Amino acid sequence: MEEILLKTESLSKSFSNGGDLQHVLKNIDLELYKGDFTVIMGASGAGKSTLLYALSGMDTPSLGRITFGDQVISDLSTDGLAVFRRKHCGFVFQQIYLIDSMSVMDNVMAAGLLVSKDKRALAEKAEELFRAVDIQKEIQRKFPAQLSGGEAQRVGMVRALINSPEILFADEPTGALNSKTGLDVLNTLTKFNEEGQSIVMVTHDVRSARRGNRILYLKDGAILGDCRLGRYVHGDEERHKRLTAFLEEMGW
Repeated sequence: MEEILLKTESLSKSFSNGGDLQHVLKNIDLELYKGDFTVIMGASGAGKSTLLYALSGMDTPSLGRITFGDQVISDLSTDGLAVFRRKHCGFVFQQIYLIDSMSVMDNVMAAGLLVSKDKRALAEKAEELFRAVDIQKEIQRKFPAQLSGGEAQRVGMVRALINSPEILFADEPTGALNSKTGLDVLNTLTKFNEEGQSIVMVTHDVRSARRGNRILYLKDGAILGDCRLGRYVHGDEERHKRLTAFLEEMGW
C-alpha cells in the first residue's frame, strides 16, 4: 500500500487583480505518495508553480487544508512554515540563488547548519552528495560566479538535499540549461529518486516529464488528468507513447 506523504483537501488560492478576484487554484483534492517522482504540467497560467508553492509551504492557500503526515501545514504561522520547510523540504529552482560571497561548499554548509550543528557530519554528507553529482573538490572551493550553469544547478541540488528532506520540490530545474546540461540534471534527479527520494517537479518540457512515474495535468487551476507511467526506464518507447497520448488528450 502506498504511503501518503502530502494531502490536500479543497485546496484553493485566489489573488486580487485590480479589484477582481482571480482564482488560480480551485478545490484541489490530491494525495502525493512517498518515493514518487510526481510531475506537474499544464499551459502557462494553469497554476503549476502556485500549486508547488502551496504544497511546499512557501505560500498559504486561501481555502482548504494541506497535511504532511499528521501535521496540518496550512494552519502554521509564517515562522512555523519556515521551520517546516527547513526540516522537511528541499528546493531546486530554475534560478539557483546561491550566495555570491560564499564558496560552493560554504553555500551548502550554511543551509545544513540551519538544521544541524554537527559540522563534521554535515561536511561528510556534503562530500557524499558532491560525489553523487560529480562536483569535484576544486569546484567546491569556487564561488558561484565561477560556475557553469550545469555546475550551479548540481550545487543547488546538493544544497537542497543536505538536510535529507522527505520531499524535494523542483520548479523548472532545466529551464535555463542547454540540452546536454539539462539531461545531466535530469539523470541526477532520476538517480536520487531511484534511491528513494520523493520529488515533485513543475515542468513544461516533455523530455523532463518522462522522468516522472506520475504526471498531473493542470488546467485553469484544477487537475484535469492524472497519468501513472511507472518507473522510468531509459529507451522505453511504450512509456513515451503513453505520455504523448495523455498530453494530446489533455490538449497539450
